[in-house]
Amino acid sequence: MSIPDFQTLMLPVLRAAAQGEVNIGELVEQLANEFKLTEEERRHLLPSGRQATFTNRAHWAKTHLVKAGLVEGTRRGYFRITDRGRKVLAENRKRIDIGFLSQFDEFKDFRKIDKDSGTTPEGEDVASMVRAAAQTPDELIRGLHQEIDKTLRTELLSRILIAAPSFFEKVIVSLLLAMGYGGSRDDAGRAIGKSGDGGLDGVIDEDTLGLDRVYIQAKRYKPDHPVSEPEVRAFAGSLHGAKANKGVFVTTSYFTEPAKRFADKVPGRIVLIGGDELAGLMIKYNVGSRVETTLHLKKVDEDFFLED
Repeated sequence: MSIPDFQTLMLPVLRAAAQGEVNIGELVEQLANEFKLTEEERRHLLPSGRQATFTNRAHWAKTHLVKAGLVEGTRRGYFRITDRGRKVLAENRKRIDIGFLSQFDEFKDFRKIDKDSGTTPEGEDVASMVRAAAQTPDELIRGLHQEIDKTLRTELLSRILIAAPSFFEKVIVSLLLAMGYGGSRDDAGRAIGKSGDGGLDGVIDEDTLGLDRVYIQAKRYKPDHPVSEPEVRAFAGSLHGAKANKGVFVTTSYFTEPAKRFADKVPGRIVLIGGDELAGLMIKYNVGSRVETTLHLKKVDEDFFLED
């Protein structure tokens, strides 16, 4: 996928603004055609799933041009080129990027670049900023969040692997209760049996009388030790022996393809949860993890500025 980065879009956005007042929504479509983007590239979304990547990059290209005084907003969703912008176009430059825009004091203030040293408060020089700025701020934030999430998943699984064997079963029961299985009853879930006995490790009563139950099998394996089909088959047999038709097989590693195929075709319902998915669910439902900091990403409320 070759969606142009937001710096690459700066010059095309400025050129379009030189033609007269421009609507950013219409310009996004125009630029998509100009760069011959495929339908897949046009529909590709940011990790948030709320905005197309290309649209986001076009908006940020315009924002940077505004901050440098090359274009200016006229009304909701519209902008036009400034005299400074026309002078820049007259230079017939092949590219406009952060490095070029950093010559303007307004842009230096926007990026917090020292006017004398040409560096940010963190000591980053403009050349480094240009190399690092292939992504928009939105993409950078989402990417960093994904990196933090990935690290946390690894840490959660590592903690489970070094804990006592019985702890893993308690983790699974706590997670399923946090996900809503068993309703609001504190005693709806419990660990049963012993780790490694080949039987059932936990159970969730989905109703007060325990007429509908979800049984749990937990395998605390190292990342390179997968759960194979015979183990899933044995779990299915244990479910049959308990006259149950709902089971959740959880591991800290992963399932082989034959194991997945077997789980898909057995009578009843067996859900397989591998290590990465397990850690993701623990993060989502705050089991073994908690919110440390909440960041609110806000944008302009366009409806507020609608003129009557």
